[in-house]
Amino acid sequence: MNVIAVEPLLALVMGILILLVPRFLNYFVAVYLIVVGVLGLMHHGVT
Repeated sequence: MNVIAVEPLLALVMGILILLVPRFLNYFVAVYLIVVGVLGLMHHGVT
């Protein structure tokens, strides 16, 4: 099954958004960390 890697894609999108709107850096970082944490827990729970 061909699965798109979510973390690199998310990091790319967040990086672009931070460049466009630097004052929202804290929010972007917080959302990124939450998403990566949830994905990590979901992946860990599956195995």
